[in-house]
Amino acid sequence: MSSFEIFWERFSTPGTLKSVLTGLQNTAAIAVFGLILGFLIGCIIATVKIIPSQNIFVTILKRLADAYIAVFRGTPMMVQLLLLHFAVFIGVNIPPVAEVSLIFGLNSGAYMAEIMRSGINSVDKGQMEAARSLGLSYFTAMIRVVLPQAVKNAVPTIGNEFISLLKETSIVSVIGLADITRAFKAIADSTFEYFIPYIALALIYFVLVMIISLIIKLIERRLKKSEKR
Repeated sequence: MSSFEIFWERFSTPGTLKSVLTGLQNTAAIAVFGLILGFLIGCIIATVKIIPSQNIFVTILKRLADAYIAVFRGTPMMVQLLLLHFAVFIGVNIPPVAEVSLIFGLNSGAYMAEIMRSGINSVDKGQMEAARSLGLSYFTAMIRVVLPQAVKNAVPTIGNEFISLLKETSIVSVIGLADITRAFKAIADSTFEYFIPYIALALIYFVLVMIISLIIKLIERRLKKSEKR
């Protein structure tokens, strides 16, 4: 039998197909929920970093935000995953996918903070001044006026962050979580044929990334059309 036939015979069994689908579901869930949490954290931290205030409390928050970004951007995702899983979440009754999504969200939040800060800075300062002149508070104006425009400007970069998160999920198998990478590794280990399974795995990631890229492009086109109206 050829390498492909050996791979297909193993891949097409009900148990293997189930593990692949479960792994694919977990991979997608971690990437999606990680991005959502990272976006929320990023918006909060970006807002804190650009608050024009010399208040001591705000200054402390800014220093904490800088420290958060420095730690999560300055250490490998693998180290963060292992450290938080074995040192923080060990013994905590939380579903594995939720735990890993939280860890990935914390990591993504550091990158999203800088993405959103750049997006906010790209919005004309007159927008904030106009909103404040209408009686809106700083935070209300930020949420209703500035942030929506910042998100529009940051859509391509947010899309890149989503793609990075999706690809980084390939490391979660080190803590025993059933993801798509672990499913194909199991096929390779059981057949002692490594080339075809890992090529198939690479193709799946490639297709997922192409789908995300297409969705991002469609969103960009939609936003451009809405701006012209």
